[in-house]
Amino acid sequence: MIRTGLLLAAGASRRFGPEDKLLAMLRGRPLAAHAAQAMRDCPLDRRIAVIANPALLPWLDGFQVIRIDPGDQSASLRAGLAAAGSPDRLLVALGDMPDVTGVHLAAVLGAATDHLPACSHDGTAPLPPACFPRASLMGLASLQGDRGAGALLRALPAAQHVAAVGLLRDIDRPDDL
Repeated sequence: MIRTGLLLAAGASRRFGPEDKLLAMLRGRPLAAHAAQAMRDCPLDRRIAVIANPALLPWLDGFQVIRIDPGDQSASLRAGLAAAGSPDRLLVALGDMPDVTGVHLAAVLGAATDHLPACSHDGTAPLPPACFPRASLMGLASLQGDRGAGALLRALPAAQHVAAVGLLRDIDRPDDL
């Protein structure tokens, strides 16, 4: 089974201000470094990072890096999908979620089946990180806009949700740090 991790880190950071939020320091490291380390701590065969800012490169050791222009989440997802090819499992994580752990990513990876994705759940809503089987990759490739796979995750049965209370903080503004 081929398990590929996809770290989406090419957003425009519009709500954060003029600085790239993924380079903002949190607990002594840039925000993106936390998400990259969590993915390194997960049992994957391959890791891909989609970035817009080349200044992120020092924190992406062990990743195949795909550079794109800043844009919406679906553009990053499509670029990552093109690079990933057709893995059995595609684990998608966001660069602005610093509290996600490798243990949680492994749980999401393990919850996906050959026919159903799995996602994180904060007790309120299904959210990324999420893992998609090969059978779902065509649906991901057709997504448009800045919502990513949200609609696909909301359609999943509760059995495909992996509890992640306290892990799914999303950094959008400087005050979120």
